Amino acid sequence: MPRVIFTNQLARFLDAPAASAPGATLAEVFGNVFAAHPQLRSYILDDQGAVRQHVAVFIDGVQVTDRKKLSDSVMPESEIYVFQALSGG
Repeated sequence: MPRVIFTNQLARFLDAPAASAPGATLAEVFGNVFAAHPQLRSYILDDQGAVRQHVAVFIDGVQVTDRKKLSDSVMPESEIYVFQALSGG
């Protein structure tokens, strides 16, 4: 089952435990994780269901390409990392 790991920065704002959840796409995995931890959804996704601008998501070390529909494929042994992206100068 894919595993979703949230970086420690999230712990400053909310409870963000690593979680395993079924799914063949990022949308399916996130849907299952957010069903168990609904407080994470609004921090990771915007009101349209897209990954927020200042959040980076990687599947097996590769940044996701579909930030709107979350259609990137996920394998049963995948590791999904969710980071708070840094910005500024």
